[in-house]
Amino acid sequence: MAEDAKKEEVETKESEGRGMARKLDAVGWGLFLIWIGIVLLLNASSSVALLGIGVIILGVQVARVFLKLNLEGFWFVVGVLFLVGGIWQQLDAKLPLVPILLIVAGLAVLLTRFMPKRRA
Repeated sequence: MAEDAKKEEVETKESEGRGMARKLDAVGWGLFLIWIGIVLLLNASSSVALLGIGVIILGVQVARVFLKLNLEGFWFVVGVLFLVGGIWQQLDAKLPLVPILLIVAGLAVLLTRFMPKRRA
């Protein structure tokens, strides 16, 4: 009996977590659409648009951590890339960003491939 109650409690928490994750995703998408609308109405620069999108994406990931949901690594990286892109454009850097990001990504792939794996 106690085992069944424990199993039911775990299932309830998982279900609540999925529901909260769906709500958080909806909030993120809503904020994204509102932000794009504001950027278009104000005719803001693309650097401002990129910075705002990065902040929204990272804000959703921070909220996931505070709500004890799993951080989504892919979306965290995407948020950071949007921030970097916005800052890069704002600084009016002479070097193009995409080739630099490709070089960094390639180095990361090589390094992770040849680094010794940690055991749990």
